[in-house]
Amino acid sequence: MTTATPHSAMSYDTRPGFFARAEAWLDARGKFGWIAAMVLGFIVFWPIGLALLAYMIWGKSMFSRSCRDMKSFTSPMHKTSGNAAFDAYRDETMRRLEEEQHKFESFLKRLRDAKDKAEFDAFMDERERKAGNDQPA
Repeated sequence: MTTATPHSAMSYDTRPGFFARAEAWLDARGKFGWIAAMVLGFIVFWPIGLALLAYMIWGKSMFSRSCRDMKSFTSPMHKTSGNAAFDAYRDETMRRLEEEQHKFESFLKRLRDAKDKAEFDAFMDERERKAGNDQPA
């Protein structure tokens, strides 16, 4: 008669391994966590950093976002909220702010141009004054 021991075929460890735990820990910290780990890997032993870089590029879909996804991620203001009155208010406010920004930028350009002209005129006046002093009478 054979008795089953506690370490039968089903006794393997179901806990995630070191690498799976490390990956989950880095995923929780986001892209900057992965980059920091890669830099530390390069500092400690360069093949570790190279392996992490390769894994980040090909193993993870970290850098494979399409342009459409990035556009929707960076400018969520173009989505509708479902409330037409709010959308109209938001669009009008955005248009007004863009117009104010354009006016302010043109004001700053005029201000810089006026300052440049004043500095150039002062330079030319000083140059003429020096040229007049250098000529014998």
